[in-house]
Amino acid sequence: MLTRKQHELLIFIDKHLRATGFSPSFEEMKDALKLKSKSGIHRLITALEERGFLKRRAHRARALEVIRLPENIAPRRAAEPAPAAAAGPAAATFSPNVIHGRFAPNLAGVQRAANEAAAVQLPLYGRIAAGLPIEALRDSGSSVEVPAALLTSGEHYALEVSGDSMVEAGILDGDTVIIRRGDIADNGSIVVALVDENEVTLKRLRRKGNSIALEPANPRYETRIFGPDRVKVQGRLIGLLRRY
Repeated sequence: MLTRKQHELLIFIDKHLRATGFSPSFEEMKDALKLKSKSGIHRLITALEERGFLKRRAHRARALEVIRLPENIAPRRAAEPAPAAAAGPAAATFSPNVIHGRFAPNLAGVQRAANEAAAVQLPLYGRIAAGLPIEALRDSGSSVEVPAALLTSGEHYALEVSGDSMVEAGILDGDTVIIRRGDIADNGSIVVALVDENEVTLKRLRRKGNSIALEPANPRYETRIFGPDRVKVQGRLIGLLRRY
């Protein structure tokens, strides 16, 4: 069963695809649902994808496909005519519910719209620092624009780095790291770890027998070793943004 907002978004995307031939932008979806931030749209799309209603085409901007509609909505006609806006060289092979990566050069505005939709708004947490659990760093009013190609399935958030303990892993003070939320990580992964329920740190995770080591990437700092019940993984590093 879908929530009201999930249902509204799915119907809006389906109508937009049938009317224009391509997915609405995150800004259009945010306005249509009267949400305050694009991060809410990202979460709704992820939920619809997990429930089998939507499918995202990897490495393509504005590439949402409606797989199915709720049972109380009439099925879409299989042979629906292509919209007038799609007339031209690409119309013969045009599929109304998927935007294709190869654009005809004479379709004005299409490439600009694709570039605008190539990013996703993620919630931006505060600077990672000792003494605060990750949820305490959340600032619901802040977000950061992240290239969609950086993201995988699942929920993500961004985090500003404070300090130089991971410089030899290429992570500098002031960088913004992209984290995939989760409580499981492979040995050797760089993770956001919650220690003793009150300290959050970004370190490389090493399992040694029944112990967990949080390893810095700077010889000035010592590796810290804990019992398995003292450390909780809160996410895994998947990307990094830096401004020069």
